[in-house]
Amino acid sequence: MCRFTLYLGPPIRLSTLVIEPDHSLIRQSFEARERTEPLNGDGFGLGWYAPEVSPEPGLFRSVTPAWNNQNLASLARVVTSPCVLAHVRAATPGMTVSEANCHPFPWRRFLFMHNGHIGSFQRLRRILLDSLGDEAFSLIQGSTDTEHLFAVFVDEVLREGGLGSAAAMASALNRAIWRVLSMVRAVRGAPSFLNVAVADGDRAVVCRFTDHPERAPESLYSIQRDLYRPAWHGSPGRRRYERSPSVVVASERFTDDPAWSPVPPSHLLALERHRAPVVWRMAPDGLQRVDSAAG
Repeated sequence: MCRFTLYLGPPIRLSTLVIEPDHSLIRQSFEARERTEPLNGDGFGLGWYAPEVSPEPGLFRSVTPAWNNQNLASLARVVTSPCVLAHVRAATPGMTVSEANCHPFPWRRFLFMHNGHIGSFQRLRRILLDSLGDEAFSLIQGSTDTEHLFAVFVDEVLREGGLGSAAAMASALNRAIWRVLSMVRAVRGAPSFLNVAVADGDRAVVCRFTDHPERAPESLYSIQRDLYRPAWHGSPGRRRYERSPSVVVASERFTDDPAWSPVPPSHLLALERHRAPVVWRMAPDGLQRVDSAAG
């Protein structure tokens, strides 16, 4: 199982997520605490938004281990962003280690990443592909279950004609997950583990989910506070997106700060710039709002 983190808030240096914390994402790439296997060395990916340049994100992916990539260290030290997705990969047995299979995956303004697996994916892959419209089908470049799940999410977005809010993004992700699970059931497949994050630069949705009857989903935590000094803090020319609250969601806690809280199982966290995070309970017939998230 992989490890990932998502940040939404005032611009920060990428290194404050992937390098500098005591239990940073790079440390989790070789010393994960909440996995049986501590290594996540089958590549990494870093996606970030520069809204003053383009609405579409930048992306850097590599098959090298995150702990041993000097380009990643150099880039993270000088690049700032108000929305960041980062992922270190532990490839599912049988899956190819290639750049095309490294998360996050892009489409238009969206980035998508995943920790876990779709149960019995190889048995349902043809069914899943046959269910997709042309544009969603065409975006798949690799062989991972994650990218196929992303294609289902894109298919749901296209059916809706776009997304105008974090709640709409959350609903599309919930529909995509249950749509895939119905395919798993059709082939009498194994349980799925689906910790997923998707963002468009101004909004993000992260879920912690499994349909396993006994096992808990993979670990996932959130914190809503300024863990790190914003890159432009104190500047008289602060842009509007620098005034938004800071939210970090991560597979494992970066620090010992007691404000970190676990995302509840089978729940989804919806984030939107300038608004409080909202927690939703995931269900086949739609999302059920729980409350604004604390953290």
